[in-house]
Amino acid sequence: MTDRPASWRMPTPKQMEKLAAEASGRRGHSAAAPDAPLPAEYWESVLKDPRVDGTGAQIRQRRLSEIQCHVLCVSCRRCERTVEIQTADAVRLYGGNAVWKDVAQRLLDNTCQQRTGRHEEDGCWPAFETP
Repeated sequence: MTDRPASWRMPTPKQMEKLAAEASGRRGHSAAAPDAPLPAEYWESVLKDPRVDGTGAQIRQRRLSEIQCHVLCVSCRRCERTVEIQTADAVRLYGGNAVWKDVAQRLLDNTCQQRTGRHEEDGCWPAFETP
């Protein structure tokens, strides 16, 4: 231990004023106001993002016959298992009109390892992945 007082770690009031002035000078005034409309370039880049097509909510609501991916992949957020199935096999087993969300839930539930006995808690929690 040292005999120095705790105040040696704290900047002096003059130093704090200097730091505050530097921090306020560094802030850019180019930031838009919170209620200002976003520029058109922003929305254009959002819509052109390649992750927009066929991800998440869009692909899980599609019928198997509409999905262009060769391999469908779903994992469980609870037990971390991953199940992959070829689209052709899924169509053969469940039919082309089956919704991918329902098929994925059935695939996970058929081999679920987390059984508690309570209906609300049993089964896997699907997380749809794009290969």
